[in-house]
Amino acid sequence: MENEPIHILLADDDENDRLIFTEAFAELEIKTVVGTVKDGMKLMERLHDSTIPLPDLLFLDLNMPRKDGLECLKEIRSDKKLIGISIAIYSTSDNKKDLEETFLNGANIYIIKPSSFSKLKTVLEKAVMTAFQYQDEKLKRENFLLLV
Repeated sequence: MENEPIHILLADDDENDRLIFTEAFAELEIKTVVGTVKDGMKLMERLHDSTIPLPDLLFLDLNMPRKDGLECLKEIRSDKKLIGISIAIYSTSDNKKDLEETFLNGANIYIIKPSSFSKLKTVLEKAVMTAFQYQDEKLKRENFLLLV
């Protein structure tokens, strides 16, 4: 498994955010396969499509049309086939209510979208390491918000 790429999936309705996200991962020295979807409905369709491998790590925007990130998080965490996916909330929101709700509903980490490309690369690399580090442990609030 050491030489296998990490399958990353981003669910975000902002086309520019999806493009910058994939460009940032392309520049990192982490072996990844990165996919994107534009909303929560497309995300859930993809996760239930048995012909597509499940992601190891899902970056989930909270504010999306049709089905928002919190709805997707709850649905994923209630599905035994999807329970092994690490989930990083990836949002512009720094609202304490959003942090609390996503924590209580089983997200692994919470990332506030950074303002620069270099910070984005740093936070994505840190997110990959952090999401798997705490995957099997009981979630702790002090490890939840990922800051750069």
